[in-house]
Amino acid sequence: MSSLVKSVGTIGGLTLLSRIFGFARDMLLARVLGAGLAADAFQLAFTLPNTFRRLFAEGAFSVAFVPMYSRALHGSEGDGEAAAARFADDVLSVFLWTLLVFSGVMMAAMPGIVWVLARDFGSVPGKFELAVFLSRVTFPYLALISLVAMLSGLLNARSRFAPGAFAPVLLNIVLIGGIITGWWLRGDSHDDRIVALALAISVSLAGVAQLVYLWWAVHRAGLKLHVRVPRLTPEVRRLGMLILPATFGAGIYQVSQFVDTFFATSLPQGSLTLLKLADRLNQLPLGIVGIALGTAILPMLSRHIHSGDAAEAQRLQSNAFEMATLLTLPAAAALAICAPAFVTAFFVGGKFTAADGAIMAHIVVALVAGLPAYVIVKILNPGFFAREDTRTPVWTALAALTLNIAINLYVVERYGIVGLAGATAASASFNCLLLYAVLHRRGWFHFTARLASRIARQIVAVAAMSALLVWLMPVVAPYYGGNVTERVGALAALVLAGGATFFAVAFLVGALDKDLVAMLTRRRGKPAPTQE
Repeated sequence: MSSLVKSVGTIGGLTLLSRIFGFARDMLLARVLGAGLAADAFQLAFTLPNTFRRLFAEGAFSVAFVPMYSRALHGSEGDGEAAAARFADDVLSVFLWTLLVFSGVMMAAMPGIVWVLARDFGSVPGKFELAVFLSRVTFPYLALISLVAMLSGLLNARSRFAPGAFAPVLLNIVLIGGIITGWWLRGDSHDDRIVALALAISVSLAGVAQLVYLWWAVHRAGLKLHVRVPRLTPEVRRLGMLILPATFGAGIYQVSQFVDTFFATSLPQGSLTLLKLADRLNQLPLGIVGIALGTAILPMLSRHIHSGDAAEAQRLQSNAFEMATLLTLPAAAALAICAPAFVTAFFVGGKFTAADGAIMAHIVVALVAGLPAYVIVKILNPGFFAREDTRTPVWTALAALTLNIAINLYVVERYGIVGLAGATAASASFNCLLLYAVLHRRGWFHFTARLASRIARQIVAVAAMSALLVWLMPVVAPYYGGNVTERVGALAALVLAGGATFFAVAFLVGALDKDLVAMLTRRRGKPAPTQE
């Protein structure tokens, strides 16, 4: 447990820092661009490489590469370091040329891709053309961040999680600089396309900054990589065979982003921007908890499974599941209840109107209904990936995606962008249930009575917190739309009161693991337990 908590703390803390900068970015973006033509065009342009990044680079590639690299590194042949280095060099040599070719083809085909995803952009003069141009400017980010993902995988397999977790901070810092630069260049012209272009250029520049940083981190860790003539070695071919199904199976949430984009672009102008901004709030706990846990347990699970220690693998995943629900359930409830306060305080202002904020608050409520499922999927998927089974998540993801499309066909016309968000949440929950059912049937992970008892007690604490927040929201309502001091004070009151209530009740009803509490409150200098 101690190593899991430490790893999750490192990844989650740096992810929190990234999300803080991300909020600053989106607050500036909302005020400078609002929810109009240029904002929609940029959101689509950023969605394309960013979704491919999550789906392929940080999804499929990472879940396939890390277990294979870890197996080579910790092999019993005695030359683990040399074998791992050869494997990494072979992968890099093939991976680099694949990325260059793929990026070139996608940029050439960008008009067709944008038409498929956002054909209704053509009904607004200049919107389709701007989206195509910006998408071509941003797409090199995919190749750059894919290389970053590989370098992060090398370090993650060695339990060096900090550099990979810090890299997104650089993205948000560079994008903030792009917004400010675009705003300055726009001046009094009111031409939002200038801001959108500055942002698009900043996306690719951010990829360069992240790659330089990770290359330095790898070098600092004593690892050397060499680009050679590409060779399709047996291990590289096996990696490719694992990546192909994992590209779909590891990324139902990311694949759903394309589905959501397709439907959102058929709705009134600004809908896509509102959906993406709402998803930022949903991504905060998902990134801090879900991605941190999923990243941390994959190499740990791989070690336990390769050593034949099934009991430790079960215990590790159970601990991760408990930590996920402990942090996600109260976050989901708080976001749903306090959505108007968060949206108004963070985003309303400048070109982002109160009416935009009201719609966005409803989108947030719909999205966070699936937040526990989003996070738990990050816990369950490594149970397959650590065993180099990337096929099973394909079928569960396909079933969930089919359900998502079917629900969207019914609800989007009737309930608009809010219905679309609800469909995404429902499909994620369905995917979560399917993954657990398969893991349980194969005997790889099961829901214990201890875990069920702990989660039931967490729900009691969530109920107490929710009751307080429902009472407190009308009290702070006059303040979360006021000046900066009033907004900060209102949000601080909600967060502190809700957090204190949840953890106090959780402690009283036994929802908190005493060993975990002791570990988190231990003074420096005391030895930590050795168990994982």
